[in-house]
Amino acid sequence: MAITQAMCSSFKGEILQSLHNFDAAGNTFKLALYTSAATINASTTAYSATDEVPNSGSYSAGGGTLVNQGVVVSGTTGFTDFADLSFTTATITARGALIYNSTNANRAVCVLDFGSDKISTAGTFSIIFPTAYATDAIIRIA
Repeated sequence: MAITQAMCSSFKGEILQSLHNFDAAGNTFKLALYTSAATINASTTAYSATDEVPNSGSYSAGGGTLVNQGVVVSGTTGFTDFADLSFTTATITARGALIYNSTNANRAVCVLDFGSDKISTAGTFSIIFPTAYATDAIIRIA
């Protein structure tokens, strides 16, 4: 079992087919948390509840809805960003996450590897996205 950070291979083809709309008023994207038992990587094609962290506090199956900040083009790079996401009063042990498009058949976008288990105990579990720049945004095409 392993979580490997990657832009999902299926996503790369799907953006060329116009299956993902990252405009601020576009599709709904979610983030689901996974335990270290999960196997998610570049070959992941869709959200699955297998090895997802259990419901706790404000976290429930399928994860949380991301607030999309829209699409930006800077120089030769296009990118999108999401507002940080928090789950409150939650007891969670997560090793990684999957961002997916819940509007469009739960298609996978990217896998996030936390590097080690991250834990909250009856507290707030937060996902802090990198700064939205052409070199650091969570989803970017250069």
